[in-house]
Amino acid sequence: MAEEIKETIEPEVKEVAKVLGEVPEPVVDWKPRTRLGKLVKDGVITDIEEVFKQGFRIQEAEIVNTLLPNLEEDLLLIGQAKGKFGGGQRRIFKQTQKKTKEGNKIRFSTYALVGNKDGYVGGASGRSPETVPSRDKAKRNARLQVIRIRRGCGSWQCHCGEPHSIPFAVEGKSGSVRLLLFPAPRGKGLCVEKECAKVLALAGIKDVWSKTFGQTATKANLLKAVMDALCKISAMKIHPEDMQKLGIVDGKYQKA
Repeated sequence: MAEEIKETIEPEVKEVAKVLGEVPEPVVDWKPRTRLGKLVKDGVITDIEEVFKQGFRIQEAEIVNTLLPNLEEDLLLIGQAKGKFGGGQRRIFKQTQKKTKEGNKIRFSTYALVGNKDGYVGGASGRSPETVPSRDKAKRNARLQVIRIRRGCGSWQCHCGEPHSIPFAVEGKSGSVRLLLFPAPRGKGLCVEKECAKVLALAGIKDVWSKTFGQTATKANLLKAVMDALCKISAMKIHPEDMQKLGIVDGKYQKA
């Protein structure tokens, strides 16, 4: 009896799913509220390089969507599933509970990552009592936290002059977690934790060595340490001669 009901319902469910998949998402007209947003909307600023050179602060997610049309996004595995059979598996939502007189208040947090694999990456978390709003908040916050990455070839084994790695060793910290990144020769790959490797890959870094200290099981702090290290690379002052020697580029890489 159950099999007959299943055979009767399955075609209808597939048809509904097909119809829903064909319905396009509603397009909302963007009305900018900041000076930078108005300049981007009017076409005065057409390149995100101008945003960083002029020192603007990004306060609207639509600015990044307009200036980086090829932006990729991903949700990182910061949580852990509960239960007898599915327990221990990594998941994108981290669930926490607060004990109150009314009962348990559940909140979900997730970490979103955006990047174009060519010098621009952003990551941030979002929290909400429900899963979908926390995911949307994280994606929006990640676009507001987009930074320009400095790349180069600082490995003494390579000296190719191509921006496939980082120019020098750097340390990032968040909470008890300390992360050290070292330049690696071409072809070595990303020798780092899997979720951190996703951050570096979307930033356009292809080869790197790493070393971690502290409570690295807390994935949120580990990811924040990676972003902190990337920010420190861009903040370091470098002599112009070393810029050419190490093949350092800021942002997107333009081949000659």
